[in-house]
Amino acid sequence: MATASAPRQQKENPQPLVIPNRKKFVRLTLWPLVAATFFMVSGGTYGTEEIVHGAGYGRAILILLLTPLLWSLPTAFMIGELSSALPHEGGYYAWVRRALGNFWGFQEAWLSLVASIFDMAIYPTLFVAYLTRMFPWFQQGYRGWMVGLAMVIACAILNMAGVKVVSTTSLWLFFALSAPFVAIVVLAPFKLGALANAVTKPTTSTVDILGGLLICMWNYMGWDNASTIATEVERPQRTYPRAMLAAVAIVALSYVLPVAAMWMTGLAPTAWETGSWADIAGLLGGPLLRIGVVLGGMISAFGMFNALVMSYSRLPLAMAQDGMLPSIFGKLQRRSRAPWVAILACAIGWALCLGLGFARLVTLDILLYGFSLMLEFAALAVLRFREPNLPRPFRVPGGLFGAIAVGIPPILLLGFSIIRSEHEQVWNMSSFAFAMILIAAGVAAYLINHALKPAGWAPAEQKPEPAA
Repeated sequence: MATASAPRQQKENPQPLVIPNRKKFVRLTLWPLVAATFFMVSGGTYGTEEIVHGAGYGRAILILLLTPLLWSLPTAFMIGELSSALPHEGGYYAWVRRALGNFWGFQEAWLSLVASIFDMAIYPTLFVAYLTRMFPWFQQGYRGWMVGLAMVIACAILNMAGVKVVSTTSLWLFFALSAPFVAIVVLAPFKLGALANAVTKPTTSTVDILGGLLICMWNYMGWDNASTIATEVERPQRTYPRAMLAAVAIVALSYVLPVAAMWMTGLAPTAWETGSWADIAGLLGGPLLRIGVVLGGMISAFGMFNALVMSYSRLPLAMAQDGMLPSIFGKLQRRSRAPWVAILACAIGWALCLGLGFARLVTLDILLYGFSLMLEFAALAVLRFREPNLPRPFRVPGGLFGAIAVGIPPILLLGFSIIRSEHEQVWNMSSFAFAMILIAAGVAAYLINHALKPAGWAPAEQKPEPAA
């Protein structure tokens, strides 16, 4: 509702992107949002190979079933409540800032952006891993790195075209990458025990059961990424909770069914490593299915990277609108309303980190993401206590106790990432020590930012909702 002081507040305080004309700017509806969320979280069955190698079939399936219950579902409930109550540009950054203040809001954005550097380097790595299964020529020299760089550039261009292009692309990519695994699930019962003595090339994987659990957590993380585009979603209060729950079910099925199907064939768990779905499909269905899985793996990596560019680029945009970053990061492309400067800046940072190892990237990614997720669960509980009358079209069940308890299982699982990070090395130090340095750098960045802008930033007040 407009007030007499509204024009003055708009002039003094930067506001998030509000799309005023529903007919001119088409926004995301339920299924395009589900598809975009699917790629922000999963990208299909690819990336699950190391879980089977580290844990074996039975324990891998158990991990794949329990992890969404303890890790994904609580996060999806939290996202559903906060997205429906506060559908603002910047998503989780805006929630934490409103609940816990400027310092923690800044740290939430810092942790998410730093984690994105390691997270986004994974998908070009997976793209090249599957590409080289078909064309080993790309393994030589810097060819793989060049392919990864081309992927970063292509996704940046697509994102500058706007969220509609990205979400529509995600929807079609979802169907394309799912087709080979539907074929695997259908064919496997006809190969019952037939691959028990199959000869496979030796693997180089050293992943154990704890490493498999961490990779499973990585495969199930990223639900909050969809929250940063809230003002570009049709009826976010209704759409977000439904999209989160639908995406959790689809992601879990996309992991469990193909792994369970291959268990029926008797193929040894030691045959599995990152990228081996292609060779496994070749054993099951011949060269055509192998080619289909290779193409699907490339589609998966491309689709995940493409959707996550859309999510991460909204953080610098929201921070610029709040005065926490220079205003240039808030510049929008005139027709698509995409934050082109933020997209370009993020793409440069991601390109600089291409070529790092898969296991190390996953460990650092989960560790940094985990700390930011803890802040989001804290924001859920604090807002329930401080703003009990805030309209919440969707609520985590159980009252204030439920809002607190829902964050306990994910936080306990994060303990595994801390244990594992002591064994991964980055520049002659443990991954945990390296992550602590990055976290401390966020505190230093806040203090510098505050010193350069002593007047402070725009208040974390109630923002206008997008036009319905």
